[in-house]
Amino acid sequence: MKTQRGFTLLELMITLAVIAVLTAIALPSYTSYVTRGKVPGATSNLATKRVQMEQWFQDNRTYAANAAGVSPPACANDITSSQYFTFSCTEQTATAYTLTATGTGSMAGFSYTVDEGNNQKSAVAAPASPAWIATSNICWITKPGGVC
Repeated sequence: MKTQRGFTLLELMITLAVIAVLTAIALPSYTSYVTRGKVPGATSNLATKRVQMEQWFQDNRTYAANAAGVSPPACANDITSSQYFTFSCTEQTATAYTLTATGTGSMAGFSYTVDEGNNQKSAVAAPASPAWIATSNICWITKPGGVC
């Protein structure tokens, strides 16, 4: 008598069902984890640029360009210090500034800002994942659901 080798169709279907359930649970968590890992690219660079602005103010007594027409280095449009964010300086006057990190690529929809008073704000909108979209913007959102 010859013994059969292999799997039955039922065994294969059960295995596929188990894999599908695990994938449905694990994939959103993994995606959120990867996004959460990209956020410090914005927040840490904004903190660094804020320190640069304060050093500029200490040296020049203004946040604006100095008498020679040289602007603060933190206000140069920066697309190289982060793979997922571009940095710019908006609302720059002698006594105030706002630094902005705008998400690009897979971080599109994310925006972080900090000003001269260290007021940190976030804006997360589409096309970002709905789990990240939040109505509150009084801090830097670092986790899904608008958690700071």
